[in-house]
Amino acid sequence: MEKNKLMISCYNKNGIGDTLLIMTENSNFSEQGFEENGDVVRIFKSETNETVGFNFFHISNHLTVSGNGQIYLTEDQVAVLNELIQKAGFDYILEVDNEPKFVVGFVKECVPHPDSDHLSITQVEVGNDETVQIVCGAPNIAADQKVVVAKVGAMMPNGLIIWDGELRGEASHGMICSAKELNLADAPVQKGILVLPADSTVGEAFEIGA
Repeated sequence: MEKNKLMISCYNKNGIGDTLLIMTENSNFSEQGFEENGDVVRIFKSETNETVGFNFFHISNHLTVSGNGQIYLTEDQVAVLNELIQKAGFDYILEVDNEPKFVVGFVKECVPHPDSDHLSITQVEVGNDETVQIVCGAPNIAADQKVVVAKVGAMMPNGLIIWDGELRGEASHGMICSAKELNLADAPVQKGILVLPADSTVGEAFEIGA
């Protein structure tokens, strides 16, 4: 049986109807296959048959959900989704992942990218003794800053989803955000990441704009 943490849950009734979207892995649309049974659609990688997500149609018949973009589901709600998956005949279990996706980070190290004149490679502490490498193009990025990190599995206010990636040959596991990218009120027009007060708590959840 396949099993994976529920990475991203999205709901936007006005935009796409009464459908709950679940994404567990990154994949290109052109590489995806689909199989449907009733209100449940399984999305998978065509070459490997690896599940990358589910669509649940008419979700309000099964769950009370609301929101406009990324939402966070309770264990009880995910249990209902797993029942729907099993009844649809798919051998898969979703696991709850409600860790905050936007957190205060601390830039422990910042060095120039060896293959770019404007990118930097940073090592950023994001809480729970976890440090991730993030490639950043902001001109004001520097070591010893407190910043906002969009972790893998975050959905930005503009709909961009943050996945593991690579920039100019260097791994990048998240994004260091600007105030504009976070859709914060009174965001400055100049380019650059948002630098937080020095007394901000590393790993603490950060509230973004709608």
